[in-house]
Amino acid sequence: MNREDLRYLFFTIPAIVYIGVFAFYPAFDAVFLSFIGSDGQFTLNNYKELFYFNIYGTIIDTIIVTIGALLIQLLLGLGVASILAREFRGKSFFSTLSIVPMGVATVVSAIAFSFIFQTAGGYANTFLTMLKIHPVNWYANSYISLLVVMIADSWKNTPIVALILLAGMMSIPKDLYYAASLDGAGPVRRFFYVTLPNLKSYIAIALIIRGVSEFNIFALPLVLIGFHPLILTTLAYELYSTTTIYLSSAAAVILLAFISVLIVLNIKLGGRR
Repeated sequence: MNREDLRYLFFTIPAIVYIGVFAFYPAFDAVFLSFIGSDGQFTLNNYKELFYFNIYGTIIDTIIVTIGALLIQLLLGLGVASILAREFRGKSFFSTLSIVPMGVATVVSAIAFSFIFQTAGGYANTFLTMLKIHPVNWYANSYISLLVVMIADSWKNTPIVALILLAGMMSIPKDLYYAASLDGAGPVRRFFYVTLPNLKSYIAIALIIRGVSEFNIFALPLVLIGFHPLILTTLAYELYSTTTIYLSSAAAVILLAFISVLIVLNIKLGGRR
């Protein structure tokens, strides 16, 4: 290593220290605590006790929310990106409007959607009543409650998916669309045979980036549905509040395992680009 390399390394030290102290140390500490019992001895009982708190159901609920929200965000993101990829009057206004949810605080959006999905007098049920549709109890069972979380989360995070897909659409050569048009392909066929194949890597990156974040959503489900049904983040918080930090750390480590898998996929796909 020459002096030039040492100089560059010196400038990266603050960032390395910051990541080490605020990211890696808490993660390693949580892993260590997850294997410690109340008597301070090494044990696996913390993971065994998680079965009493329906850890399987919690993992399934977390996966349902993640996959459902990603599908909604992908479909909405494709729609928004397809509109923004065209030139039309009022495009600047629509572009600004489409990214507004990104600037809204998570807690604020959660409270707003709690008003929308109130069982009695909520905006959603008022709208359904206007359409002569019977009002819905949005918290009647776990699946409907999780759907409310997916919708609220998708409203806030679809803009980032749309921006990634828009970048991909703008990189597709116009000649491909021109050639497809000469072959008689309409807008729908051009979308499926030209746009989607060229968006594969962008879609993968968007889904993995959002997938990592989906496993981390906390404030939004806590405000909207509380602790029922539980997802991994709310389970870890509830255990931290009501039991021991060791049990909470075990739940957090399971969450960390899912996120680590998605991060590795993200790095691998990012490296291919």
